[in-house]
Amino acid sequence: MKSNTSTKQVRSAERHATPNTLDRETFGNRLRAARKQFGWTLAQLSELSGVSITTISRAERGQLALGYENFAALGHALQMDMNAMFAGDGVEPSRLNGPVVTRAGEGVVYRGLSFAYEFLGTTAAGKQMSPVVGTVHARKINGPGDFARHAGEEFAYVLSGEIDVHFENGEIVRLARGDSLYFEGRIGHAYVSVSRQLAKIVGVTTSESAFMQAAREGKQQVDQRHSAHGG
Repeated sequence: MKSNTSTKQVRSAERHATPNTLDRETFGNRLRAARKQFGWTLAQLSELSGVSITTISRAERGQLALGYENFAALGHALQMDMNAMFAGDGVEPSRLNGPVVTRAGEGVVYRGLSFAYEFLGTTAAGKQMSPVVGTVHARKINGPGDFARHAGEEFAYVLSGEIDVHFENGEIVRLARGDSLYFEGRIGHAYVSVSRQLAKIVGVTTSESAFMQAAREGKQQVDQRHSAHGG
């Protein structure tokens, strides 16, 4: 009896330590449900998000894993909080009204195109930051489509291994264990593991500040007026 009890405790601990994986089908169902709530067609969502109809359709059917840029763009268009998008199955995120603890192994894992994301603090809706533990699967840059761009800022801290962070302007920054990097998310960027084992990082993205949003919208209005006057 003692041995059986011990075995049960070990199995329970193993289950507890296994991250919650958000499979493509579940993620796709959430996208489709959110789109249908607005009564939008695939073409309408594509126009609003900038993501192709084919990509959205395949993602909704669970046939395609999305990279950060695409799921962030879709989430923004659908007015879908990142935490609602990646919350554990059956979990309803609520407003942040106290400390949110994510125990080891209890993050929600989503395997993207070149990156495996373990989303942390997903029970808190409306956060200004989106923290993840990421495993960098990419080994090379295949083309312009590998570069992600998003509103806000990004921070990366290397837990293990080494990575190259490629920027669309040709700059490459190498980071080893303990190194960190902070940059503007609108600059195209991509992570590549260069160590023998896949690198693991802590990554944080922020939402665009009200100040930056106002500045960007103000610039767009000035440009439009300038264009209207034939400037």
